[in-house]
Amino acid sequence: MVKWYESYEELVFDWPAERVLRVTMNNPERMNAANVRMHYELTRVWRDIDADPDVSAAIIRGAGDVFSAGGDLEMVREMTQDFETLSRVWKEARDLVYNLINCSKPVVSAIEGPAVGAGLVAGLLADISIASRSARIIDGHTRLGVAAGDHAAIVWPLLCGMAKAKYYLLLCEPVSGEEAERIGLVSLCTEPEELHQKSVEVATKLARGAPSAVRWTKYALNNWLRQAGPTFDTSLALEFLGFNGRDAQEGLSSLTEKRRPEFNPESPL
Repeated sequence: MVKWYESYEELVFDWPAERVLRVTMNNPERMNAANVRMHYELTRVWRDIDADPDVSAAIIRGAGDVFSAGGDLEMVREMTQDFETLSRVWKEARDLVYNLINCSKPVVSAIEGPAVGAGLVAGLLADISIASRSARIIDGHTRLGVAAGDHAAIVWPLLCGMAKAKYYLLLCEPVSGEEAERIGLVSLCTEPEELHQKSVEVATKLARGAPSAVRWTKYALNNWLRQAGPTFDTSLALEFLGFNGRDAQEGLSSLTEKRRPEFNPESPL
């Protein structure tokens, strides 16, 4: 544990079962929102897990009864004002998706409460995603005034179909855990009190499976996601282009002031 994970600050680690590493997003004062440090750590942890010979499967969860309430608005504000910050976060957002896709170890997510932002990237790109009935999955990009980048374009249409993906991504409508299972956005839905037990049970089964068979099956299936790489790269580029626009400024102001946004309908596009 010390060798691989001692430098992490916003992610904490434990071993709920043999060869199963559980990663907990730990920012409870902000409902596990991904601040600058957590965003960086969510990017690199999948490479460490991939390289760790003691890990056969991993779980990603949030501290308490919340998965992750999204990104830190102060970080978003800095992105709208500083090109170096924008460039750094763009690279981290890109690497988060590709590092998770390319991690050879199977990953299970345990989603409860709000699930937004960088945490949701890991939640829905996990190989087995398990949501509590309490889960409230929201891709909030268009509410913020930017294109739905991150993981959305690469995986939502594949999971739940283009019609549902467009409905939820364009409107930022919340998806309950039960509805997410019904439309195929997540693998399973459980009662809240059963979520973490079920995630450990599934991860343990994966850890006890034939390593080469499990990892090579994951690799082959993830070629569906790799084929969508150009779509993802475009969506991410358009998202970050949007942070320089007036829609993002209004979206950020409205979120900070806790009011409805008033976007200018006279777009130059």
